Amino acid sequence: MSGSSLLDTCAGLVVDLDGVVYRGAGPVQHAVDALNLAAERGLPVMYATNNASRPAAEVASHLTELGVRTDAEHVVTSAQAGAVLLAEQLAPGGVVLAVGGPGVALALREVGLSPVTPQQRIDDPAVAEQVEAVLQGYGTELTWTDLKETAYAVNAGAAWMATNVDLTIPTDRGIAPGNGSAVAAVRNAVGEEPQVAGKPYPPLYTRCADRVGGDVTTMLAVGDRLDTDIEGANRTGMPSLHVLTGVDGPVALAEADRLLRPTYLGLDLRALQEPYVAPSVDGTESATCGEATARLDGDTLEVSGGSPIEQVRAAVTLVWVATDAQRLEVPLPDGVRATLQRIDPR
Repeated sequence: MSGSSLLDTCAGLVVDLDGVVYRGAGPVQHAVDALNLAAERGLPVMYATNNASRPAAEVASHLTELGVRTDAEHVVTSAQAGAVLLAEQLAPGGVVLAVGGPGVALALREVGLSPVTPQQRIDDPAVAEQVEAVLQGYGTELTWTDLKETAYAVNAGAAWMATNVDLTIPTDRGIAPGNGSAVAAVRNAVGEEPQVAGKPYPPLYTRCADRVGGDVTTMLAVGDRLDTDIEGANRTGMPSLHVLTGVDGPVALAEADRLLRPTYLGLDLRALQEPYVAPSVDGTESATCGEATARLDGDTLEVSGGSPIEQVRAAVTLVWVATDAQRLEVPLPDGVRATLQRIDPR
């Protein structure tokens, strides 16, 4: 599809937030202009976040403060997706233990359920007996007591819904533990797996497409994590763009199995509007992308010419072909990994 932009090929966008649009409070470079351009062209831009701590309106307010033209109707959080799933399983007004930031309790109220806090469950035995389910999401003020109450409720028979299972979350200071790390702590105590509403499972993506009346196969998912954004898109049947502004770089991309491989690779969100130069492969020995060339010589990967993103596209695509043909094994040889690390533009 060289010569066409990704905006020319899709009917709308489903965009991840942390690591794609912003890191912490500040924007990722080029993100705001690229997203506003998509909206100006008439494409619906939905924002899908696994971070359940903030209500959709607060997320939208943050985006508008950064300069993104959007509103709460174009934001779907994993807390909202989880609340919808629980509403399908419980009677109206069902009591749910809300664990995490304020976005968790609000999402439950929006679908007619009755959230209670861990402290309410501690203080009132009658409340504890009424809890039918737990919705566990990310929160910056999460405490060990919150995790204990989650485990006690699940062990008492409450349904357990995790908004997401991201082990880490990118912040303006680096990579921090995510909701998946807290979920793992509870899992160790209860010995069972939660239901999961967020990426990499389809509900969050399908809810975004439904919100704008789109078909998942015509929307384009944009993310920075392979095991959430990209796997979720693939599970949903939605094409995807992976940008190198967050968690996963060329090494992780090259070692990814088929379910975690994106349709497209971009340096940042400018990739949406630029003519997309796709790589081509010659057997399992060489690949080109624009002016970039990647070659495999034994267990050594050589990359030369072209722009940084052309180099990454050529190298990663060649390694995918070579691993699928069992020409290379994962984990990749040191010589291949070293080159992938060298061309990492982050």
